[in-house]
Amino acid sequence: MGEKIKAEVLVVGKEEIFVSTGTASDGIVTRRDLASAEGALDLKVGDVLDLYVTQVRGTQVYLSPKPTSKNLADDLEDAYKMRLPVEGRVAEVVKGGFRVSVHGKLAFCPISQMDVKRIETPEEYIGQRFEFRITQINEDGRNVIVSRRKHLDEQRGASQGTFLEEHPEGSIVNARITRIEKFGAFAEVAPGVEGLIHISELSWSRVENPHDVLQMGQDVHVKVLKTETVEGRLKISLSMKQSQAEPWEHMPSSLKEGQIVEGKVTRCMKFGAFVELSPGIEGLIPLSEMSYTKRVMRSDELVKEGDRIAVKINEINAGAKRISLSLKDAGSDPWALALQKYPVGAIVTGRVERREPYGIFVQLEEGMTALLPKSKASENSEFPYEKLKPGETVTVQIGEVRREERRISLTVPQDPNRDDWKSFVSPASTSLGSFGGALGDQLKKALEKKSENKPEKKR
Repeated sequence: MGEKIKAEVLVVGKEEIFVSTGTASDGIVTRRDLASAEGALDLKVGDVLDLYVTQVRGTQVYLSPKPTSKNLADDLEDAYKMRLPVEGRVAEVVKGGFRVSVHGKLAFCPISQMDVKRIETPEEYIGQRFEFRITQINEDGRNVIVSRRKHLDEQRGASQGTFLEEHPEGSIVNARITRIEKFGAFAEVAPGVEGLIHISELSWSRVENPHDVLQMGQDVHVKVLKTETVEGRLKISLSMKQSQAEPWEHMPSSLKEGQIVEGKVTRCMKFGAFVELSPGIEGLIPLSEMSYTKRVMRSDELVKEGDRIAVKINEINAGAKRISLSLKDAGSDPWALALQKYPVGAIVTGRVERREPYGIFVQLEEGMTALLPKSKASENSEFPYEKLKPGETVTVQIGEVRREERRISLTVPQDPNRDDWKSFVSPASTSLGSFGGALGDQLKKALEKKSENKPEKKR
């Protein structure tokens, strides 16, 4: 029993199928063993089936399309002796490893033999089908031990040799992302053969986090940079960006000297800020080109990494791959026209940005914030200072503008009809000569006339 034979269909009955066994005795197969799950049977006389002998009763031979336990044991024994891989499905996680269903029998796979990498979550393997190598089997077919790692190592060894022959350094190959780390990503370039794409080789643009540009299972093109064997293991260095054209070779026509363009701040350094104008093409804003109104000591005083800003292209040196930029000439510094836009005494409306114990900061426009001191607000009891909250709009008056220090001081709006003679007096002097225009002349004449009409004192 258990022998596998090829049998030709002789009769298709309602309950049983009669087949030729190649001997004097015909074989019998039950219809339900050959029918589909829905009960359908696509079979006709003359068809040849692969069947297994399950029982012999006198001259009657009973057959089945399913192998017996003896057949299973023989198949696994042959696979073990011939070093052939067998397919198995991971059934469950057990102490020390996994139960794997192989040809209808349960085998054990140690956790260290399930994969070439360290396994953190064994449950993710349940239900998956893999190929295994049988590493141990008893004569009766019990206590079968399998290893997927051994099969992967053998497969990788064969693939590595083929890969190196067909894809020398400098080759462009297809790959699939298998693992993403902080320092880069691993990509499979052949079955069981992986290479590393360092974070600096992911894109011509600056990449802070590989997860921003890659996904698990993503298909990519890579260039083979270097192959070397370290401690018996093959290491392959790959590059995604070098599989594409160098950006400086195809500079966009919009990037010309004198043009004002928008870019993204990628790095803030002590000597200036780098701005990406196009993928892989960066320019530098030196500190001297940051502002006309402020002495900038560090680039991050005005811009931050990730900001999108307008800059003017001063110079392009394609040979040296350098672009010189200017922030101040792009008109993006709101403080450049602060005195013209916000003259002292002007009534303006802004948005409350935040409250501090000493006052309220009010945003007049993007990039320009002024301070309303608490002491100034308290001069007018009708002003709703205590009720103002961040995000609300408020009407204020420009009290002082210090453009060089990038500061504006606010005050509570005053009554424009109020007769305040002090506003006509120059703070630089209190002499009569400091009064300008008609007002000064009128006051002077009035004093002189009063002096003439004053009677002299008797001696």
